[in-house]
Amino acid sequence: MNSLAANWYHKNAKINDMTLDQLENALSFRTSMFDERHQTAFRLFNGYTEGAADITIDVYAKSLVIQSHSAAGNESVDIAQRFLLERLPWIQAIIVKDRTSQDKQRRRGTMVYGESWDRKILEEGVWYAIDLTLNQDASLYLDTRGVRSWARKHLKDRSVLNTFAYTGSLGVAAKAGGASRVVHLELNRRFLNVAKTSYTLNGFAIEKRDFQTADFWSRINSYKRSAERFDCIFLDPPLYSATSKGVVDLAGNYARMINKVRPLINHDGHLVAINNALFVSGAAYMKEIESLCADGYVSVAELINVPEDFIGGSPAIPQITDPAPFNHSTKIIVLRIRRKGE
Repeated sequence: MNSLAANWYHKNAKINDMTLDQLENALSFRTSMFDERHQTAFRLFNGYTEGAADITIDVYAKSLVIQSHSAAGNESVDIAQRFLLERLPWIQAIIVKDRTSQDKQRRRGTMVYGESWDRKILEEGVWYAIDLTLNQDASLYLDTRGVRSWARKHLKDRSVLNTFAYTGSLGVAAKAGGASRVVHLELNRRFLNVAKTSYTLNGFAIEKRDFQTADFWSRINSYKRSAERFDCIFLDPPLYSATSKGVVDLAGNYARMINKVRPLINHDGHLVAINNALFVSGAAYMKEIESLCADGYVSVAELINVPEDFIGGSPAIPQITDPAPFNHSTKIIVLRIRRKGE
């Protein structure tokens, strides 16, 4: 969560100290998520919706990642650590990410319990490499689990472009589903190295040409010049970023990015557009999408919900903006693309 959103929560929501009841309720709500071998990943506690807005807790196999979002969050971290080590004795590592720290490494995470953390998780039969201190997040986005499921089910024998690939999980899922080719486009080579490790874990061949370290704007232009096409494109950009070639602004003009990649999609192909801007309501996002659909060459195929474990049971704090018709501020839509004359 960015600083603007954090400030909103602090001003508009009563931030309670974490209680044992809150943790008990969180465990009870997610009982079905615990697998016997402790290999999977899910959100264990979402403080923003479950009553302690200064903290979130995620499970990655036998490792816990606790994110503290306020200077007052240390007490909640201590409570959570003591309680969960007692209730979940199989936990082997705990990493705390202090998102308010000026220290870059503290934001990436400090191991406060254990000797080593997990390096992979298993999700619906697919292995994903993780590097829990690679970045401020934990290298695998838990709110897009539904997109990975969709990719496995719908992209057999399809060509895929995974833009803003990060550690490649959406593309890995497409590959696991039998995609004929998956191209990962990412500016940071270190992130793509994690994607390559995921390929190795699943026995997929690594084609160097399919892991492209490049600026989104310039590489998309290059694809257009060479008339390269794909059956599906994943568009999951950060909230805001800028290079000398272009600016990403999800709250300002996401339609521009969608139009940027549309020419690269084959007739009757798909574009999976993800907008996680907290201050963009679901209605505003849909209005932007509907404006694109007006020409008849773009249509809504389906919406993909964020998993319930990521949201939490009985939300105690309202979201910043109403995400409806989506169930979370991570707004995921699958678009079907038609081409003129085809």
